Amino acid sequence: MAGLRLGPLLRYVDREAGDTATVWIEADRPCTAEVRCDDGAGGSSRTFQIAGHHYALVTVTGLRPGSETAYEVLLDGRRVWPLEGSGFPPSTIRTPAGPDEEVRVSFGSCRWAAPAEGEHDPVGPDALDTLAAGLAADPSAKRPDVLLLLGDQVYADETSQATREWLAARRDLREPPGAEVADYEEYTRLYYESWLDPHIRWLLSTVPSCMIFDDHDVIDDWNTSASWVAQMRATPWWRERILSGLMSYWVYQHLGNLTPAELAADELFAAVRADPDGTDSLRAFAARADSDPARVRWSYRRDFGRVRLLMVDTRAARVLEEDRRAMLDDAEARWLRDQALDGPGSYDHLLIGTSLPWLLPPLIHDAEGWNAALCRGERGGPGGRWARFGEDLRRRSDLEHWAAFPSSFEQLTDLIAEAGSGPSAPATVCVLSGDVHHAYVAEPDWHGGGGPAARVLQLTCSPVHNSIPASIRLGFRFGWSGTGRRLGRFLARHGRADEPRIGWRKTSGPWFGNQLMSLSLRGRSAVLRLDQARARKGGGTGLTTVLERELTEADTTRAARR
Repeated sequence: MAGLRLGPLLRYVDREAGDTATVWIEADRPCTAEVRCDDGAGGSSRTFQIAGHHYALVTVTGLRPGSETAYEVLLDGRRVWPLEGSGFPPSTIRTPAGPDEEVRVSFGSCRWAAPAEGEHDPVGPDALDTLAAGLAADPSAKRPDVLLLLGDQVYADETSQATREWLAARRDLREPPGAEVADYEEYTRLYYESWLDPHIRWLLSTVPSCMIFDDHDVIDDWNTSASWVAQMRATPWWRERILSGLMSYWVYQHLGNLTPAELAADELFAAVRADPDGTDSLRAFAARADSDPARVRWSYRRDFGRVRLLMVDTRAARVLEEDRRAMLDDAEARWLRDQALDGPGSYDHLLIGTSLPWLLPPLIHDAEGWNAALCRGERGGPGGRWARFGEDLRRRSDLEHWAAFPSSFEQLTDLIAEAGSGPSAPATVCVLSGDVHHAYVAEPDWHGGGGPAARVLQLTCSPVHNSIPASIRLGFRFGWSGTGRRLGRFLARHGRADEPRIGWRKTSGPWFGNQLMSLSLRGRSAVLRLDQARARKGGGTGLTTVLERELTEADTTRAARR
């Protein structure tokens, strides 16, 4: 009999017609996976095989708009979900009543898998676990309509003690890459460790999710520079690592980001489903994606009524040659522009999901611009002493955000201004990011008093479950200070870096801890909330709201000033 190995994950729920959803599962052998809803909706799919593992992405049809229905998963006709005696409420699929219904988007990044129940958690309570526990205890509570996971869903380079012991039973950890994952099978272990957590498993079965990778999904500093890539490709273990990382990301994360129409048109998805073993097809795809990133698009668009989400790949789509460095290659930049400007007036809120923040503390922004100038030879020429110093500093200090790609920073800034301007401008343009292990809100100031009609915000939320040293906390706080700003401008002048065309200020934060941000969007209204996972007196954990703020109440005032 076939068994359920991982999942189900509710990934896509149609926000237009409201009649379609997708559910991802992993089984322990080939079988037919079926999703059967209480209201008669459902769907089925035969599993496909990758590296000895068996997966299905089931398209559920016949859902009724404005409804919530419980569902079960069957493998070869035998019910395997919900788990017997789980104690959790039924997994459900909720469809919107129409495009004008409120959309609640929760987001964050950087999640170490939580330790087993009863074990000490050295980094404090997991925000996703805490969210799930609260929702499970009160099924009537308002839950997110979509969960955005903005990178570092798994840590291929920072494994837990339990995973290190499992790896040691497979191979000699004295050989590279040591206690980091080496191949596809070891990647599956990371997903099991993270997603078999009972609370996370239930949460992902009932709240739709959108995902994008960041560096730790593959390795710290992934694609930070051309010399970094050359150095990694010279190691004997890197090729298997990068191919396995891309293959597992496609299976576990990317497929579920796609709509049913996109899945139907996806040639690779068709190939792996048609082949008794799709491993070779997927491996060849991963090899092409690594050797020529412009041939593959990991970015995607999702529309939630009048809310548009653009999830942007800021890792694999980079151009790394020092004389033309860019966060996005030309095709990716065109795609982002086309999607942001498509259908003026057709959306009230534009969300740009990018794992790396657009607006950083000013000192860090200027330090990254200074470093980029040194690396391209503004001081001493390409390959000179300053350039070598800059490359070493870039890797040691993770200087690789939008600010480290100055032309891309300005290009994104210009696109945000254009998308937020004109008579059909949206109410808000929000850049949603993680990575930096703290949370804050920043707002740009366009020099000269101009700027878009839309409210533009950088909303950064990280980590979901991780830590940050006290010294780094102090550094981020100093980066926003007046002294930090002046030091940053000094560095920029030394590197002969251009001054940004905008300024910005921190309007909330910073906050440190395990946390999730949420946006509640309806019509042209937007409310921001930040919740932190905290231990409670008497035992247990809960989410504590540390910020709740209306984002659009100033729209009339801002428009009147112009």
